[in-house]
Amino acid sequence: MRPFGRAVLRALRPRPVCVAYLRYRRRGWNGDRADAARDAREALSVLRERTGDVPVVLLGHSMGGRAALRVAGDPAVRGVVALAPWCPPADPVDHLAGRRLFLLHDEADRVTSAQESWDFVRRARAVGADATEVRMPVGGHAMLRGAGLWHGRAADLVARLVDGG
Repeated sequence: MRPFGRAVLRALRPRPVCVAYLRYRRRGWNGDRADAARDAREALSVLRERTGDVPVVLLGHSMGGRAALRVAGDPAVRGVVALAPWCPPADPVDHLAGRRLFLLHDEADRVTSAQESWDFVRRARAVGADATEVRMPVGGHAMLRGAGLWHGRAADLVARLVDGG
């Protein structure tokens, strides 16, 4: 995710921003424990302690996208950019009302389902989220082919959310 962080910093220059990276304490989602979401929630708490009440935009890939979407109901979260996210059909969406969401996916992804991302967008819209599907033309799950396109598009969307638009 470091190339995405650098792209975000470039897109937001010269605005004063903080880019933080989350390292999960445990591997995997781990069923109902949802360890990745638990870690993301804790990271938001630590961020709030260190920076005060600032608007937050979450950017996550795959399980990180799922974790970002899961904790997006936090009052500090202005929006989410989820890259090839893992969006199981039973994941909740009610907490996303009023949030801006961008889900980017290449339909050739063989690890996570683009169709489940599009279904998630529809479910989130139904509860009042401003959710947008962004169909990426290349990249698969790893986002290696067309990496510059992924970095640029994600950074532009994060900047849009930071600026409140």
